[in-house]
Amino acid sequence: MNKEYTSLGLMSGTSGDGVDASIIHSNGSSKYEVMKDKYYEYDKQIYQEIHNLKEKIHNLNDLNNLSKELDDLGRKITLFHAKVVKEIDDENNKVDIVGFHGQTIYHNSKEKISNQLGDGKLLSQLTKKKVVYNFRQNDLKNGGEGAPLTPIFHQLLATKFKLDLPTCILNIGGISNVTIIEEPVGTFGLISRDIGPGNCLIDSWVRKNSKKKFDKDGLIASAGNRNNIIFEQAQELFSNRLNKKKLSFDVNDFDVSFARGLSLEDGAATLTDFTARVIGTALISLLSNMDNKLWKVLVCGGGRKNKILIEKIKKNTLKNIIIQPIDDYGINGDFVESQAFGFLAIRSILKLPISFPNTTGCKKLCSGGELIKV
Repeated sequence: MNKEYTSLGLMSGTSGDGVDASIIHSNGSSKYEVMKDKYYEYDKQIYQEIHNLKEKIHNLNDLNNLSKELDDLGRKITLFHAKVVKEIDDENNKVDIVGFHGQTIYHNSKEKISNQLGDGKLLSQLTKKKVVYNFRQNDLKNGGEGAPLTPIFHQLLATKFKLDLPTCILNIGGISNVTIIEEPVGTFGLISRDIGPGNCLIDSWVRKNSKKKFDKDGLIASAGNRNNIIFEQAQELFSNRLNKKKLSFDVNDFDVSFARGLSLEDGAATLTDFTARVIGTALISLLSNMDNKLWKVLVCGGGRKNKILIEKIKKNTLKNIIIQPIDDYGINGDFVESQAFGFLAIRSILKLPISFPNTTGCKKLCSGGELIKV
């Protein structure tokens, strides 16, 4: 029987607002149980530093020129994660290993760079735990795009919760990605890719034009009107980008400058419409080619809570594509990614693959992650 591990997955998404922490129990393949989920919000200073630095970094030169600021912020982020580990790993949870994703500050698969702030060695020293980090590098070295990495966990969810296959899981974080699960655990019947912006454009617009961090429930967008000229312009820019055959995206691939001059509400409405069109079009493109009359698309990530965005995605898809929150199936849509990195940490220790030719575009099945032993 496969050994089972208690693993703590730590995920700080592209929204840069805090850390999702999940303790799971798993053998790294077919078994999995959630023991605890909790969200820890970054303090104001870390949040602002993340977004200030992100906006300054557009290429490798910027990374090098800002290395001191990045090191300083990486240390603060590591110390924050260390507090999270100590707080969540109380006496009842004997965590064997920590899956530490870190805070993505720059991702460019063409340059073979995926930079996550956070020091795995320091985190291990501070917490006295085995830490797996640097999950994306091996995939990049093997011709992959370094993302998305959660599909193998999505397959486990679909199998454990007996979802009808084939099914589709749509994650709307800062970036949107989809996983199409054709077969249960035990096979690698998976297709996955990033499809474009998720919350990143809407969040960025709201941050720059108000004191809010995001558009809660889509209320700001609902009070505005779409600007059709800017909407069409955004679509043209995006289709030119798609022609470059990118499988993965970073929030740095998108900026809100094309909406400059609009009111807060009209900008939010235009960007929400654009994001919904991109997601809806991608779902039609991916799912209409597959011989299945009815598709269930189960949505996880923060974007599923934006009611206006979800309604608009539904309007941009076909009638045979049913969009539902993944929570309807007993899965907490807020913690899918943090649970996934707990699971990937176990797979890393066991040298099992975490990325696949049909998910990241790597040349062969790839393991990933660096292990820091106590």
